[in-house]
Amino acid sequence: MDPNKPCVLVIATGGTIASTADASGARVPTLDCTALVARAEVSTPVRTHDAVSLDSSAMSLADVDMLRGLVRTSFADASVTGIVITHGTDSMADTALALDLVHDDPRPVVLTGAQRPADAAAPDGPANLRGAIEVAASPQQRDRGVLVHFGGDTLPARGLYKADTEELRAFALTAPHPLPRPAAVDVAPLRDLRIPVLAAWPGADAELADALVAQHPDGIVVAGLGSGNVSTAMGQALARALELGIEVVMSTSVAHGAVSLAYGGAGGGATLADLGARSAGFLRPGQARMALATALASGADPARLLGS
Repeated sequence: MDPNKPCVLVIATGGTIASTADASGARVPTLDCTALVARAEVSTPVRTHDAVSLDSSAMSLADVDMLRGLVRTSFADASVTGIVITHGTDSMADTALALDLVHDDPRPVVLTGAQRPADAAAPDGPANLRGAIEVAASPQQRDRGVLVHFGGDTLPARGLYKADTEELRAFALTAPHPLPRPAAVDVAPLRDLRIPVLAAWPGADAELADALVAQHPDGIVVAGLGSGNVSTAMGQALARALELGIEVVMSTSVAHGAVSLAYGGAGGGATLADLGARSAGFLRPGQARMALATALASGADPARLLGS
């Protein structure tokens, strides 16, 4: 291919789209980027690059750093009209937002993947990849930031979550309308940050929260109940974290709607907000973690990146 000819760059990272069954029947990534593109039968000129090959549940902050750097250096080539990243669905929404927070180029970055493995009787990966390449090549998709194309839907990164473990239209948005994108921040390494996600449950004691606080993490994201609430004991433990200067972001396990932090009591969102906890807004825990990590790494205001 002529290196100066306009093309879409396809970056492969593994995931179900590249997976086949091993001898035990377990799905493992086996197909490289060239094989994925060949199966998609695209007419758009593309280049391929294999970045990593893993299940996206194993995607680390160091891997996110790598993808951010790869996207930025790739866009230094004026012949690249857009970028597609094949990615596992488990953490696709997280990586999409992490890329979007630092994306300041009008050319689109589009993530895609599959619900069915490559050796399934009717794999969905080829059509998803073909559609993602078409989106990345389209002039109409410029200035939209990072997108996910999946199951025929093209969705913005911000507020995205995986809504179904099996349906081919796997992704949805937490808000009824596209959310505004904050201005991009400078790329800074995330790899050394420690930001665990703590799940709340009714009547939870303080044991797990106190154990996290004792490890002195850079921040804690809470998958809270309702509009960002936790039990009294967990709330008291989070108050202790805030007293120590640990960033606490309250998200929710509820699929749709914003986290408003409106309730009182030791575990209520309003009480924790008065102590310095932040609302995740429309971001669910995985995306809130990426927003907080990016803010801490870049020195940006966490509230701006969270959209709260």
